[in-house]
Amino acid sequence: MPPCPDKPLILYLAVFENSMGCVLGQHDVSGRKEKAIYYLSKKFTECETRYWSIEKLCCALIWTTRRLRQYMLYHTTWLISKLDPLKYMMESNALNGRMTRWQILLSEFDIVYVNQKVVTGSAITDFLASRALEDYEPLSFGFPNEDLMYITTMEEDSQEGHSWKLNFDGASNAVGNGIGVVLVSPNGDHYPFTSKLDFDCTNNMAEYEACIMGIRAAIERKIKVLEIYGDSALVIYQLKGEWETRDPKLINYRKLVLELIEEFDDVTFYYLPRDENQMADALATLASMVKVNKQGDVKPIQMSIYEAPVHCYNIDEQEKKDDHPWYQDILRYVRNREYPDQSTENDKRTLRRLASDYVLDGEILYKRRKDQVLLRCVDAVEAKQILEEVHEGVCGTHANGFTIARQIMIFGFFGPL
Repeated sequence: MPPCPDKPLILYLAVFENSMGCVLGQHDVSGRKEKAIYYLSKKFTECETRYWSIEKLCCALIWTTRRLRQYMLYHTTWLISKLDPLKYMMESNALNGRMTRWQILLSEFDIVYVNQKVVTGSAITDFLASRALEDYEPLSFGFPNEDLMYITTMEEDSQEGHSWKLNFDGASNAVGNGIGVVLVSPNGDHYPFTSKLDFDCTNNMAEYEACIMGIRAAIERKIKVLEIYGDSALVIYQLKGEWETRDPKLINYRKLVLELIEEFDDVTFYYLPRDENQMADALATLASMVKVNKQGDVKPIQMSIYEAPVHCYNIDEQEKKDDHPWYQDILRYVRNREYPDQSTENDKRTLRRLASDYVLDGEILYKRRKDQVLLRCVDAVEAKQILEEVHEGVCGTHANGFTIARQIMIFGFFGPL
């Protein structure tokens, strides 16, 4: 029977130790009788038979949605089973990789769990599960359109090594101060940025502010080759090293720019006449002239407000980083299989046992919990910042120590709390 478009579907799902069965139906016009639309049964693979009962039910539900996607995608589905897999997957605080992937696959369907009241459909599903075919079909974990997502990644990677262009300009007048930046990709795509400076500054300070904002935007996009264009001869030739920087207000700006460009493989500065830098100049003038009361007043343009010079926020990494974190020996062993100096055989044995619960991803060390969830290891300085934010920050609950530690681990951090 084909389904009616204006009525919900009813899915009976039953799971045994080695198999599963389901019936997809729908109420008739009278609303009293149920008519079957599709029957399915399946034997679990050898790996799936080792799942917990609730995980088997989740696995069966995922398999059913993949087989009956053409029906369930366009209807609300009432799920009737002995356990509620939706509540387990959606409300659990700790999910492994498999369960998390299932949770994402179910997000496109409108499935509602309903308490079991009618036994007719359940009896049929129990029969189907007990008479499942021998030739089982393994569950496919592939996301729809994941090949297209991979093509997008290849297109982004193809631009590595190509030169990007950065145009910047600053404006300082009687109304206010503003900066504008335009990033131009190798394909010719333009990415504008603008910010209003809510502090007193000279025109040269505004030019430096604009240059630094553009450089940071390029760093966030992992750009490695950059050509920087500006219409301020003073700023350009100071950064090129051809002119001396004597103004005390500009020394810190120039120092910060030279630190930031170390993130690139190649950076070149070019002087550009003002009439060839019109887009960046227009953005800077707009930011300086407009009075922004709310962030949403200028929706097409994301405008920030800086309340202090940018170099004031440039805290030295050495000052805010713990040089000897608590996990230093573990990190050294996981990365290079090296032991601390003057360590005994007992110390080495203990270190090997501890390191078995840690995973290194690039430069970041993770602690693996018993449920296979990875927690990022943080040093004492970052742990203090996390504690302050969780306890008294914007989202702070002012809870006791045990509750705060548990909340931080749910957020995915592990350290000297």
